[in-house]
Formats: sequence, structure tokens, C-alpha cells
Amino acid sequence: MQQGNDLLVKASQEENGSLEEKIDEVLDDARLDGAVTGVSVRNAETGELLYEENGDIRLHPASNMKLLSGAAAMETLGPDYHFSTEVWADGNVQGSALNGDLYLKGKGDPTLMKEDLDQLAQDLKEQGIDQIRGDLVGDDTWYDDVRLSQDLNWSDEPFYTGAQISALTLGPDTDYDAGTIIVEVMAAEETGEKAEVKVTPNTDYVTIVNNTEMVAASEDKDISIQRQHGNNEIVMEGEMPVDGSDSKSWVSVWEPTGYAMDVFKKSLEEQGIQMIGDSSVTFGSTPEDADLLVEKQSIPLEELYTRFMKLSNNGHGEVLVKEMGKVLEGKGSWDAGLDVLEEAVADFGMNTDTMLLRDGSGMSHKNMIPANEFTEMLYGIQEASWYPAFEESLPVAGHPERFVGGTLRYRMTEAPAKDNVLAKTGSLTGVSALSGYVTDSDGEKLTFSIMFNNYLASSVKGIEDEIATVLAKHGEEDSQPEEPEERTVADLQNLVGELAEGEEFVDERAVRQAEMHLNALAQYENTESTDKAIKHLNGFRALIEHQKDNDMISEMAYEALIAASDNLLEQWQ
Repeated sequence: MQQGNDLLVKASQEENGSLEEKIDEVLDDARLDGAVTGVSVRNAETGELLYEENGDIRLHPASNMKLLSGAAAMETLGPDYHFSTEVWADGNVQGSALNGDLYLKGKGDPTLMKEDLDQLAQDLKEQGIDQIRGDLVGDDTWYDDVRLSQDLNWSDEPFYTGAQISALTLGPDTDYDAGTIIVEVMAAEETGEKAEVKVTPNTDYVTIVNNTEMVAASEDKDISIQRQHGNNEIVMEGEMPVDGSDSKSWVSVWEPTGYAMDVFKKSLEEQGIQMIGDSSVTFGSTPEDADLLVEKQSIPLEELYTRFMKLSNNGHGEVLVKEMGKVLEGKGSWDAGLDVLEEAVADFGMNTDTMLLRDGSGMSHKNMIPANEFTEMLYGIQEASWYPAFEESLPVAGHPERFVGGTLRYRMTEAPAKDNVLAKTGSLTGVSALSGYVTDSDGEKLTFSIMFNNYLASSVKGIEDEIATVLAKHGEEDSQPEEPEERTVADLQNLVGELAEGEEFVDERAVRQAEMHLNALAQYENTESTDKAIKHLNGFRALIEHQKDNDMISEMAYEALIAASDNLLEQWQ
């Protein structure tokens, strides 16, 4: 069977020799020396394999794994699926008092926020309850108690990209980074004082260690915000000028169930609902004979999907895996959910015998999937009723709106790739991937998957963009090649400014680091010291890699800055 496939590919490549030659030329890049490359291109209408380079070699997909977890969730749970959060009581109400325990039961909702808990408390108040003579019990038993996927690095868990997974959790804003809080460090009025700190939502569940110091307005800001591994002690250190701008960080919490319960208790108190007697906050299962008092449903999966894919939200990928396991197998675990996922993607045409699936987000360095299997899946799902929502969820190359362009917002900003390439990005240390759809100049829709593993270059995003652009131009046999627009350091500086305004940097310190590197780089741009310019540009790229590894910038900012610096480097070399 494989021999027959090889002959078909060879015949197709001979017929489309220009496509093969152009992609091969792009792949002949020193940045890929010693790396493993997997590229696959298919006709999206027929599934015909048009090009492959190591298409059957298993590679780490990084966040391209979300293509599988997302498609499987849409297929098994459905686009109209809702998560829920419930309040139950196992006692009776006499007058305005509940004589019994009150249970907050989480069922995996990754969109739950403080205002939702406020509404639940208000609904209880409207039922006439203003006293609870019992315990306040958090029930997260919808999922198992394994908080982190098996391959997540311990050094990733304090950051929002490695937040713990619980059936009862909470997020601070409508990006829905469940299991996180926002910590802001703000300037105080006098030097020598400590900077002011704000936590959103307000919670006593974390311990703030403020080691900051206010300094004169003329001095630089240097603030770090970091949760200690294994606990909820968040340490802020450094210097803040008296007129300094705020520093903000999304920080994951340790054991998010307790976090949600702490905030819910505050919501009850704000509604005037008091805990009476020896009441305390505990954790356990809701009794079968308890009474449902109020319920909150999440937005439908189809709507959540936009944030999941456009912003590459790791927590959503893991929640969807556990939810599939719970709903389809009766077990809210990674093992059960991955079994469901594997069965679903097999129905889309993927050969699961040649794949290893370890999580739903792609954070694992042990996920292994060949590029040909990605393009097969992207071809196979097009007949699904939910496919239009899937396609709409993919980041759109060069589109400036955050919830359209997503992680491709600042990449491929010129025709014919702009607004044409619809693809999921992926990045881990030494891993980069881009898989999705593009329409060529003849109007043929293509599926593609580009995967690079084990590279040592600071980035290979520019190579991905070149291949996607080659596909977008495919068929322009008689057209004249366009002269590429000349790039400058000022373009990079402007991009940093745009990203900073969009809060894609975690704080001002990260912005300042990027600006300082670019200011140094600009000194060599129009001189004969090309080697020094390239050296400083590579230094800037290394900084961006460091910031990404330490969650100082969003994936969107990382993708944009690396791609832009790649373009500049190619121009100078």
C-alpha cells in the first residue's frame, strides 16, 4: 500500500514540478541544518497528496495538537455544548436560613468568572436565603484530581500557559484563562515606599510578597512577578519609578478549586449571605439527595472555540480532553479523554497507529504526529456539519483584529498570503509548526502541514511563512515575481509598540528589554557593519525566545516578532 502511495506522490510531484522545486528551495535553509522537517500538502477537494517531505515521519506538533482536540470536541460534544456550574443544598430552608451545607459543583466550565459567582449568589439571595448554617463545600469531582498533564514541565506551572485543570475553576477576564489571576504592580506616590499591588479578582487565596521599592521618576522600571513553585506565594521584586506605568502578569494558582471557593464566599458575603456558627469552607462530593438551587451555563462550545484556537489557549485544550472523557466514557481524566479523541480523529481519516497522543494542548514534548496525518484530517473534516465554525476559528494571516488574526495577526501581512492562509500555529523549544488551509492563485483550496523539530536557530517561522506564500502563489506560471517590500528596524520598533499597546507583553519590563535591543540594533542598520547588525538582530531574536519561554509575551507577540525579524535577517544576508 505504501509503495502505491509513493508512486502517486511521485507522479503528482512530476506533474507539479514547479511546486516541488519551490518548496524544496525554501527548505534548503541553513536554519534547518540538523533539524527534522515534515511537510505535507494536499488538494483540499480530492485529498490528493501534492507534496511531501518526510510526511510520514512522526514529529512533535506543539500547539497544532489543538487541531485534533478541538475537532474531536466539536464532533463528540457538539458546537452547542455548554459547560455548567451548579449550587446545591443538602438541608432545608427555614425562614431565611439554610440548615445544611451549600455545595458549589463545578462541571469544567473554563469561562467562569467573578461576575458569574456574583450572579449565583444574587440568585440565592432572591430565593430568600441570607444565612447558611452549614459548610460551604467545593465539589470538583466531575473530573479526577490530576491537575497537570503528565508531561508538563514543572517550570511551566506557575504561568498561565501551564495553569492547573480542575472541574471547579475561575478566570480573571474574557480571554478565559481559567485557574489564573491578574497581578498588577502600580506606582505609589513617594520614593522609598513599596509599589501598590492589585489582584483580579480579589482573593485571599494567594499570598502577596511585595519586595518592590519606589524610586525616582528618572530611574528605570524593573519589576518581576512570579509565583513560587508548589504554593500560592506570589513574589514581586524590583524597582518602580514614581511615574512608572503598571506592570501586569497573568499568574496561575495552585489548586484552583480553593481559589474558586474563596471568591464564591466573598460573593455570598457581598450579597449579605452569612455563614453562621462553625461553618467552614471544605471540599467534597455533592450528595445524591441534595436539591439543585441555581445553575449557570457557559457560552456554547462554538463560541468558546474562537478564543481557544485564535489565542491558542492551553487550558481549553486540556479541559476539552477531560470533558470528552467524562461525557463519553464517564471518567474526567486525560486517559479517558485521549481515548475519545483518538477514536474521533481516526474517523476523520488519521492513522492513529502511527501517532502518540499525550495531551490536548500540545505542551507535551511526547506528542508525535506525522505531517501527512494532519493534512489528512484537515481534508477529512470538511464534510462535518460543524466545519464552518472550525475554519472560522483558525488564525487568519495578516488580519489586524485580535479575534480574527489571532496568532497570525502580524505574520504574512501581504498578498497573496494575507487573509488567505488560515492556520494553527505551534511553538515549543526546538519545535515549530503551522497547519491549515490556503487557496492558490488558480482557486484551488489546499491543506498543508509544516513541522520543524530539533532546530537550534532562534526561529524558523520565516520558513513556514515562505512555504505558505509559495502555496498561495501556486499556479502563477506567467506572473512576474513581486519585489519584496524592504524592511527596516523601525518596522520592528513599531511592531513592538503595537504589541505593547495590545498588552501582548506581560509587563513594561519585557517591552523595555525589546526596545533596548532594537535601539542598539538601529545603530548598525545603515552602516557597513552588516555582521554586527546581524549579530544584534540574532540577539533580539534570542531575547524574544527567552521571553516566550518565561511567559513574558503572548504567543501572538512571539509569532509576530520572530517572523518580522526573520524577514529582516533574510534581507540583510
